[in-house]
Amino acid sequence: VRQRGTKFHAGTNVGCGRDHTLFALTDGKVKFEVKGPKNRKFISIEAE
Repeated sequence: VRQRGTKFHAGTNVGCGRDHTLFALTDGKVKFEVKGPKNRKFISIEAE
């Protein structure tokens, strides 16, 4: 995901680049979730 700032945060098996780009570290299904007291949006990869 290309983004300005951290609209989405890196979850499990997801890396974060210098420009806050999120990228998959493994193959699998993408999972979007909202968690934490501040309702932050996380993107994770569920390995197959």
